[in-house]
Amino acid sequence: MDKNIDKVRHSLSHLMAMAVLNKFPKAKLAIGPVIENGFYYDFDLGEDKITELDLLKLEKEIKKLISLNLEFKKSIVNDKQEALEKVNGEFKKELINKFPKNEKISFYESGNFTDLCSGPHVKSTKEINKDAFKLTKTAGAYWRGDEKNKMLTRIYGIAFQTKKELDEYLTMLLEAEKRDHRKLGKELDLFTFSPLVGKGLPLWTAKGTTIRRELENFIVNEEVKRGYQHVNTPDIAKIELYEKSGHYPYYKNSMYAPIKIDDEQFMLRPMACPHHFELYNSKPRSYKELPFRIAELAKLYRYEQSGELTGLMRVRSFCLADSHIICADSSQAKSEINNVLNLIEFVASTFGLTMGQDYLYRLSLGDKKDTKKYFENDKAWTEAEKILRDVLKKRKCKFIEAPGEAAFYGTKIDFQMKHVLGKEETAFTVQYDFVMPERFNLVYVDNQGKEKKTVVIHRSSIGAIERVIAFLIEHYAGAFPLWLSPLQVKILSVGTTHQKYCEKLEAKFKENNIRVETDLNNETVGNKIRKAVNEKIPYLLVIGDKEMNSNDLAVRVRGQEKILDIKLDKFIDLIDKLIKDKSLNLK
Repeated sequence: MDKNIDKVRHSLSHLMAMAVLNKFPKAKLAIGPVIENGFYYDFDLGEDKITELDLLKLEKEIKKLISLNLEFKKSIVNDKQEALEKVNGEFKKELINKFPKNEKISFYESGNFTDLCSGPHVKSTKEINKDAFKLTKTAGAYWRGDEKNKMLTRIYGIAFQTKKELDEYLTMLLEAEKRDHRKLGKELDLFTFSPLVGKGLPLWTAKGTTIRRELENFIVNEEVKRGYQHVNTPDIAKIELYEKSGHYPYYKNSMYAPIKIDDEQFMLRPMACPHHFELYNSKPRSYKELPFRIAELAKLYRYEQSGELTGLMRVRSFCLADSHIICADSSQAKSEINNVLNLIEFVASTFGLTMGQDYLYRLSLGDKKDTKKYFENDKAWTEAEKILRDVLKKRKCKFIEAPGEAAFYGTKIDFQMKHVLGKEETAFTVQYDFVMPERFNLVYVDNQGKEKKTVVIHRSSIGAIERVIAFLIEHYAGAFPLWLSPLQVKILSVGTTHQKYCEKLEAKFKENNIRVETDLNNETVGNKIRKAVNEKIPYLLVIGDKEMNSNDLAVRVRGQEKILDIKLDKFIDLIDKLIKDKSLNLK
């Protein structure tokens, strides 16, 4: 992509502001930055509302402005009072008032429009392809992202260098819309949200809970096989626990407010680490117990800003497949990190995810100069970074490095996935921690009888259950593999005379632990099939006279035109094997 594209996008945000002011002269301007693939601008429109038709009219107005070959001219104002007189509304004035006293304040002028802006912009609108941008949607947005501030109207746009790039992106958006986990979650009856329960607090239906249960059973069984001890700890703890760990000052803004009980303060936990360290410290530990692998499906609570809540991707209540591995030294920790990555890659391959295509590794580094955010110990940071980098290099993994993305207590390896709209999110993580052993005095007695400090590895094998389900809904477009499908078989009766046999078949499948449902409604078979296909059920059985009078089944396999003719017992054996193998195929 041409580096000039960000200048084009930023310039288009100014042109959009011009177009909005032409249509809504009383509008007050907030901010209009460049974002991935496009731009937005926030406005206070008062009582006015933007409609879909308005977006088309604004696009037309922007194209007219582009045709005028307007220049973008930069000017500098040294006097804050003069700067205040040049701007529109309280939002720009608030920004100017936050500038240091002698700060030079820059503006950009295009035609008769002047905006507070640091740039950069194109030299003139000649550089903008008027056929390669589109205004896509509107949304509500709080000023400065703070719920206590005024709600503004945000208008989004996308822009590229060529019409071909724009068309390709719009095609991708259409596909993304079909796969969006929020849309499919509702259509497939997996989860819902209630304003009375609260934002970011998902309610799981029976079908969605089935997927959760299968994922939870899968990861617990796999971890137990690999030497993890599964435990259970409370969802709440005294605030002193988080002050001791250091989480409280670092995570204070994303933690729920303290709850006062009997003159003590408690908090809903945002992480399980301190609970696990207290379990480790519940009795003396020997070198023979290390590495000590402790794991939990931990219910956590974080106060995410309303504007950041996104379906199941970012919620306020979630369940993390969490673990803390307490090691004797860095050498043991290095071996454990390798084992963790083996587990993570096994999980990814079970889901059918390919490294480099569906996910990548990110080595998230600290910033030794930022002592406010990061624990101060240069030697420990350097050692941790070297260990994790060496592990990734020896595994011959492709990875990127990201300064400033580490946890406050140590370097980490993040397993990065992109959801359907292209935004990258962390799915799983492995963190090297040299801070908590000091704060919690995590020690063991070595083979010489001497007390020594441990090293801690934080890791999540499957991430937050909510987020991984969101990824999987989108990855499979709602058509889950057999072992994860909420319903595995649906039986459709042709007529009333076939209903008893359908119920008998249903009982047979249930005896064999196959998730099944029967549609006995008095409607056409065609309608029943169409509804079941929309539910994305792996196998459909239509039961008429032929099937009732034999032991044969005519099975409609999801996504396949050819009917599978098979004996009942053989079909049950096939399903059983595919479930046990966690197969991605249905035949």
